[in-house]
Amino acid sequence: MPSLTLQWLSLVAIIWLQAISGTNTDFPTYSSQLKQILSISQVQLNNLAFASDAGKLFGWFSGLAAIYLPLWLVLIIGSFLGLIGYGVQFIFITNQVSSLSYWHVFLLTFLAGNSICWINTVCYVIAIRNFLSYRQVAVGLSTSYQGLSAKLYNNIVDFVSPNNKAKSFLFLNSLVPVVVGLIVAPLVREIEVKNPKHSSVCFALMFVITIATGIYAVISSLQFFTNKVSSLGVFIGIIVSILLPLLLPISVKIKELLDSWHKKSERLRVYNFTMEENTNYEGRTENEVKDGEDSGEFQVVGVMEEIGVKLMLRRINFWLYFFVYFFGATIGLVFLNNLGQIAESRGCLATSSLVSLSSSFGFFGRLIPSLIDYFNREKRTISRPATMMAVMAPTACAFFLLLNKTDLALYISTAVIGVSTGVITSSAVSTTTELFGTKNFSVNHNVVVANIPMGSFLFGYSAALLYHKEEHGEGSCMGMECYSKTFIIWGSFCCLGTFLALILHFRTRKFYSTKH
Repeated sequence: MPSLTLQWLSLVAIIWLQAISGTNTDFPTYSSQLKQILSISQVQLNNLAFASDAGKLFGWFSGLAAIYLPLWLVLIIGSFLGLIGYGVQFIFITNQVSSLSYWHVFLLTFLAGNSICWINTVCYVIAIRNFLSYRQVAVGLSTSYQGLSAKLYNNIVDFVSPNNKAKSFLFLNSLVPVVVGLIVAPLVREIEVKNPKHSSVCFALMFVITIATGIYAVISSLQFFTNKVSSLGVFIGIIVSILLPLLLPISVKIKELLDSWHKKSERLRVYNFTMEENTNYEGRTENEVKDGEDSGEFQVVGVMEEIGVKLMLRRINFWLYFFVYFFGATIGLVFLNNLGQIAESRGCLATSSLVSLSSSFGFFGRLIPSLIDYFNREKRTISRPATMMAVMAPTACAFFLLLNKTDLALYISTAVIGVSTGVITSSAVSTTTELFGTKNFSVNHNVVVANIPMGSFLFGYSAALLYHKEEHGEGSCMGMECYSKTFIIWGSFCCLGTFLALILHFRTRKFYSTKH
């Protein structure tokens, strides 16, 4: 039987992968600088943001690859796609290559965006297969760390090279996923462990570590903290936070060694017993072990269907779910992609702090669904659509709050949208498995998230056109009018998404009321 240590090491591996895989989330930090370097318009810049999301249109390739190829190979392919996509852009802006056109950069950004799908697919599959009884908890907990990606890369750049952000981010985005991918590749494999009796305690410890990491991420993103602590101190703190999950497999390994030593001492102690006594003792021990195998295990009982892509596309629930995501998390992601330009237009210079803040609150947003799953695993399951509906209503209010010109309104709205986007993104993984099964998950979920590039183009392009209209030929727009109409449109669509989530909740409440 494989070691429990390897099982928990696989969770640490996907946590690290998620923490470095959100390479597109740091785009707002260097987007203004990239706009100047490439001498492009706001519409063209928005097209690059769209290109990164458009890579998800072909994310189903990674889903098929996960079915037919070893997961470590899928991971390596994804990492090297990112190396090419971001690496060639880095070579270009450092003037080592001079023949790239704007459309070459667009295609490279598209390739880099697709690479994220490959890494995410590996993480989702490992979490589901290695922690079947706690799959929602494992998926939500690990994906929460993707919310830290922007903060992690921001802290590294602030420490290493704060004056050349575009070059630094492109270099890190190309290299870090490859390095981490090669390190953890041996751990991304299916590990069957039949004795999950300590899973509940282990996940509780992981939640403590994760919540502590999230609190540090939020505090270290605030202006008063960064004024008092050097960039080196913040950088060391976030690296230590990423390494803390290693405490779990180390603790499990120590317990395994202690159990092994205890069993050896028990064998020596019973060696002097009579054969009959010894037989009885072994029989009792064996029964105790067998009884313990199911201890603490959370069985999922329900009417989950295994549905393929073709049948899924014919389901009303799929389209309701698709547009709930479209009008919720996707609009949130478009807002975050444009955060740099939004902050600049309002005269807020702390773009890096804003991106770190959205990343940190997104981290907690992604963690919330797994906390709900953990504490309700033996009770009636809370409806995923109801959870989505509960966070989308405040998001609509946050967009309307952005019509207020104060920096406080910008910070509050960014935090709320970050949380909401994180909750929906994390919940979506479990929603896909619950509504359409686990067998075809790797393909089904990549079809679901295809709404992201669609929304990125539709919402992002319309925002860029409205921004361009207010430029008046000056090349950049300053003032509240740059995005005011956009915020009204996004807030209205978010209200529509909230209503669709309510309909999906009523259509699926019978399923969730019988699922334990």
